[in-house]
Parts: sequence; C-alpha cells; structure tokens
Amino acid sequence: MARKAKRDLTVEEQLARGPVDLPLLMLTMLLLGVGLIMVLSASYATAYYDPKTDSPLAYAIAQARFALLGVAVMYGVSRFNYQYLRVLSVPMLVGAAILLVMVLTPLGVTLNGATRWLKLLLVAGPTFQPSEIAKIAVILFFAARLSKRDSIKKKKWNRRTRLGRTLAWLDKVGFLELVPYGVVLIIIAALLLKEPHLSGTILVMAGGAAVLFAAGVKMYWFVLGGTVAVAGMAIIVKFTPYMTSRIQLWLDPWSDSLGKGYQTIQSLYSIGSGGLLGLGLGKSRQKFLFLPESENDFIFSVAVEELGLVGGVLILGLFMMFILRGYWIALHARDRFGALTAVGITTLFAVQVFLNIGVVTNLIPNTGISLPFFSYGGTALIIQLAEVGIMLSISRQIPAPKQD
Repeated sequence: MARKAKRDLTVEEQLARGPVDLPLLMLTMLLLGVGLIMVLSASYATAYYDPKTDSPLAYAIAQARFALLGVAVMYGVSRFNYQYLRVLSVPMLVGAAILLVMVLTPLGVTLNGATRWLKLLLVAGPTFQPSEIAKIAVILFFAARLSKRDSIKKKKWNRRTRLGRTLAWLDKVGFLELVPYGVVLIIIAALLLKEPHLSGTILVMAGGAAVLFAAGVKMYWFVLGGTVAVAGMAIIVKFTPYMTSRIQLWLDPWSDSLGKGYQTIQSLYSIGSGGLLGLGLGKSRQKFLFLPESENDFIFSVAVEELGLVGGVLILGLFMMFILRGYWIALHARDRFGALTAVGITTLFAVQVFLNIGVVTNLIPNTGISLPFFSYGGTALIIQLAEVGIMLSISRQIPAPKQD
C-alpha cells in the first residue's frame, strides 16, 4: 500500500521553523547560569540553618530544577508560532484577573504583611504569584489590539448633537481609543494594590505603557497619564501606613536600624564590603543570616560583595546586552504584533532590573521586587524563561536580509 504523501508546509509553518536569535539565547543562558551560581552561594547559610531543609544545597537544587523546567518551557514556547497568541491574549487576561481576585480570598497566602500568593492544590505555602501572569497577559492583550490599530475604520459621529461633537473631539485627540486600555490597567492595578503589590503594579503599568508608546499613541497622553499616576501613587502612599513606612525608611533607614531599616542597611554593608574585586565567590559574610532575603530580592548585594564592583558591572553589562538585543528583535520583527510584544517584554525586564538594583542600593524605596534569572523563586523564573521563549519565537520569523 502506497504511503500517504506528506502535506506541504504553509508559509506560516515555514516561518515559524526559522532559526532562533542566538545572541538572545546565549545571553539568557549566561544570566541563568550566573544566577544559579549566585543562588547556590547566597542560599547556602539560609538553607543550612533552616529547620525545614535537610541540606545546605536545598535552595540551589530546587532552583536548578525550576531552571531546567523553565528552559524546557522556553524551548517549547520558542517552537510555538507566536501569531496564535493574538487569540489567546483575551483568555489569558481574563484568567489573570480571576487569579488576582482569588488571591484576595481564603486561598491567598499572606507573607510579610502582603497577600500575593495562591495555594495550589491545597499545598501550604506561597507557591504561585498570579501577578507574574498578569504582567505578560496585559502586554499580549495590548499588542494584539494595537497591532490592528491602523486597519480599524474611524467611527463617524453625528456632529449635529452636542454629544456627537464631544465624542468626535474625544476621538480626534485619541481619548476614546485609550479607554479600553485604561480600564484594563485600572482593574489590574487595583487588584494588585489591594494585595498590596506596588512593584507588580509598576511593572504592569510600565509594560502596558511601553506597548502603547511603541504603537504610536500621542506623547501628551503619557505626560498626562504619568502625572495622574504619580499623583495617585502619592495619595496612596500618604494614606497607606504600609507604604508610608517604606518611604520613611528609604529616606532614613538608620531611624529603625534594628527593625524595618535593618535589611537596607545590611544590603549597603554587603555592597560596600565587596570593594573593587570582591571577597571571593562563596565568601560573603552578610549572607550568614545578617542580610534577610539574601537569596531572593537582595541577591545582587551578595553578588557584589563576593565579586566586587567589577563583577557587579559585568552582571549589569549582561543585562544591558540582553535588553538591547530584545529591542533589536522588536525593531526587526516580522509584523507589528511581534514588534509590540517584544517591546513590552523587553521593557518589563529592563524596569524590573532597574527597580531591583535601585532597591538594594537604596536609590528607591523597597518595593519587594526580584532580579530576573537570579532571585530564588520558581514561578517568576519559569515565566521569565517563557517570556524569553516568546521573544525567540518572534525572532524565528524575522525576514532574512536581502542578498544582492
């Protein structure tokens, strides 16, 4: 019996099978490798003294498992045609909003005064952060809608009525176009602030704003939106004791040196102790239970203490090249949806790195934000690698340069 002939690949399938962007992949693996080494070093003492672990390598082994799973997810997503994410963007956004609401129910887990985690399958402990999904869901939703921005026909308003003339003017200045995006941002931000999760709110806003800016929204809306956002944050900080205390500690952490300012002070001691070349890999002193969250939000402090200013600059250099390569992919993407998605994801990484480094150096108030690829935590690492997978999927469809 004759074998059935193989089906010819469609143009979409051929494009989706192109080569991935090797520079981005190599930079990702480098950051992930260095991050795993630093988790091993920074978490050794914490795991050793933790009664819940049976080995000083427990955190490092767990992070390595998350990394392996994350790399597998990254590979799978990179083989997935990112064009299908247009259709999935709405279900993802709705699902993310539902998960954020669930955090505020008895299923939510409270840690250090914040309720940001969900229990999975009734497992105790902070096992999952829905805010990580919300960040990428907002970017994909915005990119999917804005990629069709130029093809949508302008609605004609009845200028014979006052309402019609008002709506026509609002449409002309671009206000009506921004309404659905503003509603989404307000809903997601309100749910995150309820946790409270200020850093997550900032990242969602930054990712959404980056996509809007890349799509060509008028600059005056960003000026107005930024002014409103800053004013809103100022009001929230003023009337929220949790955030007010963080601002006060940022201005003078030594005012409560043995209390809430202790972490910031120990972070500065750690960075200052590193000097130019550092104390040597694995030789940090502050990680021996002096610096809280040394394997998590403040892992960069341990890295600088052990590797010195030179090591810290090299790590930041890797992040800088990673971010620049992300924007390069955005500039060369095959279509508008890919470009906007790449801009949003890259900006998300850039802002997160800036906020984390700003916190550990006391440049900005403590927002409780992790360092991508470095900080201990399974949910964040897997989703970050999945986001890189989306970038690699976009890079697969970059048109080949024309040859003379």
